[in-house]
Amino acid sequence: MNSALQNLKQRGFLQQCSDIEGLSRLMDEEAVTFYIGCDPTGSSLHIGHMVPFFAYRHLRSAGHKGIALIGGGTSRIGDPSGKTEMRRMLSYDALDANARSICAQLDRFIGFDGENARWANNKDWLADLNYIDFLREIGSHFSVNHMLSFEAYKIRMETGLSFIEFNYQILQSYDFLELYRRYGCRLQIGGDDQWGNIIAGHELIRRIEGADVYGLTFPLITTADGKKMGKTEKGALFLDPAVTSPYDFFQYWRNVQDADIRRFLLMFTFLPVEECEALTAPGKDPNEAKERLAWEVTALIHGGEEADKAMAGARAAFGGAGGDKAAMPQVRLERAKFEAGYNVVDLFFDAGLVPTKSEGRRLVLQGGAFVSAGEGFETVSDQAARIGAERLDREGELILRAGKKRYCRVISL
Repeated sequence: MNSALQNLKQRGFLQQCSDIEGLSRLMDEEAVTFYIGCDPTGSSLHIGHMVPFFAYRHLRSAGHKGIALIGGGTSRIGDPSGKTEMRRMLSYDALDANARSICAQLDRFIGFDGENARWANNKDWLADLNYIDFLREIGSHFSVNHMLSFEAYKIRMETGLSFIEFNYQILQSYDFLELYRRYGCRLQIGGDDQWGNIIAGHELIRRIEGADVYGLTFPLITTADGKKMGKTEKGALFLDPAVTSPYDFFQYWRNVQDADIRRFLLMFTFLPVEECEALTAPGKDPNEAKERLAWEVTALIHGGEEADKAMAGARAAFGGAGGDKAAMPQVRLERAKFEAGYNVVDLFFDAGLVPTKSEGRRLVLQGGAFVSAGEGFETVSDQAARIGAERLDREGELILRAGKKRYCRVISL
């Protein structure tokens, strides 16, 4: 197997390939141009979107050429894959703004140079298509019966599939054809939920151009307990620091289950395989590996300086060496409320550690509300308890903890 594909396999990326032997031979012979598409249905990518882009960087490092395709055109329809209902339609202006934001995020992660790594927007060739001509030239190559055999469509047939969504596979296939014609693109990569769309594009190019192209998918990542990877109590783990702070981003990785450490080190960092294995060898402290994982991923997404700050904040929260509570999430609250006695439920709600006061009461009653006391924490289990000013330290601060993992530094004014 070609060394680039072998590396992806070793790191856990490979799921399905249309012709692994043919792709391997092609990669041995020449630098292959490949692409991964991403629809700008939101203003920020989340970590679940990033698996193919980590693979993108591995392939580029091996000498191949990558295209990040921003779906400014396909997002006007919406991909039904993996969805139980139709996506909410966004305005064209909103989609354009999202496309610019996502392109900037990918540029920071990939580093587009216009040659070995470039981006494109399928709005450039989809927005002004002549519908009749498109149906004659492209639509005539698709079998409705065959399209309905793909899992994405079969699932949606049970809940309702709109005609506009039914066109999505044809448009994505046309993207592959267009990129083949413009840049000689021979490979499409993506999550395994895109397998049907990828194969449809593969077949379209074979019929129209008579060329051999390839499709390669990666597993949809779940955690060891079966949960969707990148889901937190606050929602998805977004790359935008205004949505998911670097500290919260760091903490997600710092708190992964032991069973996930090795797999995540291999997939979400660029550490050599041997180093990933050494960090997770029997007898090694898993916390050391988790901290390394958290720092590496945070540095890749937010930069080394933000990763250092997040690590310092996490160490302060957990009482480790090198801590700096200034890096912890913080909130400023009125000192007068502490002077009067701050109700513990109101305090945790105002600090943003619970979404509602009813959740706050549940947290307290279940023994998950902690308030700093000296060098440690004290559990507050009475929902009527009041936190007075005497609990503030010399700087007029205290630290709250919700459960085992969520912290907040409270600064009184």
